[in-house]
Amino acid sequence: MIIVDGLDAVGKDTHARLIFDRYRDMGEKVVIRSHPTTDNFFGRKAKRALTTEGRINKLLASIYYMLDVLRSVKIYYRRGGSGTLIMVRYLVGTAYLPKRLAKWGYGFFENFVPISDYMFFLDASPEELVKRVEMREEREIFETYEELVKVRDKALLLVKDWYIIDTSLSIEDTFSKIEIILDRLDGKI
Repeated sequence: MIIVDGLDAVGKDTHARLIFDRYRDMGEKVVIRSHPTTDNFFGRKAKRALTTEGRINKLLASIYYMLDVLRSVKIYYRRGGSGTLIMVRYLVGTAYLPKRLAKWGYGFFENFVPISDYMFFLDASPEELVKRVEMREEREIFETYEELVKVRDKALLLVKDWYIIDTSLSIEDTFSKIEIILDRLDGKI
């Protein structure tokens, strides 16, 4: 299982797709689950809360998101099969909880989901992320400069044992850093 996590607009789905291609080209069966998903009740509710203003929607988005991830773990990891499972937006969603709950939520949630040696936190400055978000048609409630600063600070405390990858470089240069780590973890180096 490979985990690709990070803040909004950092390039999670882009790099998950590149990782998917890498393992597929090696002949492996590969599945990507990018949360929130739209194929189930929890994912749809999380997505709806993310696009609706208000403090309660921030909390609801986090809760539904976690339930969506747990559902994916049950279906794709527990029942899964051989191959590579790429989980996009996994544990770091707990950083979107209020500060006093984020660390507790991460620790609690970490006990219910599988952990991997392949855990990547993609990172960029809030300034860079805001530039990327501004190119989108629709914004989510956590995609303001102030929210990105707060969530990034909490997230970096939670992922201290993960591989932290700076995505302010080009997609190719960023993926090159990820591939070096994948090669080492896969025993190719």
